[in-house]
Amino acid sequence: MNDMSAGARARLIGAGYAAQGLGYAAVVTALPAFKERQHLSDAFVSAILLLVCVAAAGGSVVADQVANRWGSRYALAGGLFLVGAGLAGTTFGTPNVVFVTILLLYGIGLGTVDASLSMQGVLVQARLGRSVMSRLFAAYTAAAITAALLMSGSLATGGGASVAVGTAAAFAVLVGLVGWRAFEPGRTERSSVVHETGGRAVRRVVWVCGMLIFTAFLVDSAVSTWSSVYLEDTLLAAASVAPLGYAAYQATVLVSRLIADHLVPRAGRLVMAIGSLAVSGLGCALVVLFPSVGAAVTGFAIAGIGVGVLVPLAFSAAGEAAAESSDEVIARVNLFNYGGALVGAVLLGALSDPIGLRIAFLIPVVGVVLTLPIARRITHLTTAEPAPRPTA
Repeated sequence: MNDMSAGARARLIGAGYAAQGLGYAAVVTALPAFKERQHLSDAFVSAILLLVCVAAAGGSVVADQVANRWGSRYALAGGLFLVGAGLAGTTFGTPNVVFVTILLLYGIGLGTVDASLSMQGVLVQARLGRSVMSRLFAAYTAAAITAALLMSGSLATGGGASVAVGTAAAFAVLVGLVGWRAFEPGRTERSSVVHETGGRAVRRVVWVCGMLIFTAFLVDSAVSTWSSVYLEDTLLAAASVAPLGYAAYQATVLVSRLIADHLVPRAGRLVMAIGSLAVSGLGCALVVLFPSVGAAVTGFAIAGIGVGVLVPLAFSAAGEAAAESSDEVIARVNLFNYGGALVGAVLLGALSDPIGLRIAFLIPVVGVVLTLPIARRITHLTTAEPAPRPTA
């Protein structure tokens, strides 16, 4: 396969990231509208998010199985179809049982897309021979910003949340149709070391990269899920202003991802990982310390700088350290995504009544502090067997 063909596939995979970002951002910025239409409490929303995270974790396992049998491109395309169907279903007022079922289907699709996108990204990055993961994730971020602004504009003009959500649904199905045969066709072979109970090297890769993903998505889920609700319900921002906190967050995520592929090789993964964690924690701390709309939007933006670098850095490190079995290892690392989402989205919502969302934003700060020592191990990841010592 020549570089031109790999480049074209990289752009198509980037479109997959864009479809994922557009859909997820449409859902989280529509939460206030969903709450009002379906008459939901914060606690009920937290319960739904818990179920969606569990469904998404199952989707990640589905992606691993489909990728092993047929290739990750089919997992990605199928996941996009399911995401599109789920998003379309949320645009209608339905009984809460039906609404929750629709979101569970969306969650399965989301998990399938999450895992298979990273599989596809690692494969095409290896074919290109240069770092592109951050720019692929940048496509996700650019689309998420578009969705947040579309939601803000739609609400300001009386169009309702369904316009943004419906647009995201159509785009996901379109990319799935185009990519069904055109996504990166290769897949990695399963290595016996992954299945060995004594495979400490593989477990170390999964644990270190997984904890970085956990913390990144802890911060991401806290901001993505609750920034609009916090601004509107706690700080009493206008409905059209509330999505702008998420938009500011995604804007800095986008900038950091556009430059990270150039910075990481120069500064090194260790420096970038620790710095990204510290910046993420600082942003969330600002939200807690200064309860105003301006400070909250600024804090969300600062947190985005760190998250933007950390996610592609961790997936790239996992894919390179376990190159012979990258699909399976990435699927395992991706499961930490949902652990972070559970804590960031569900726990913050559960604590919104007893302590308030403002204080609940301390949770991602604590997560960052606990993960900093683990980040120091990122420069020592490999699944290669050590060379035998020479004998005398």
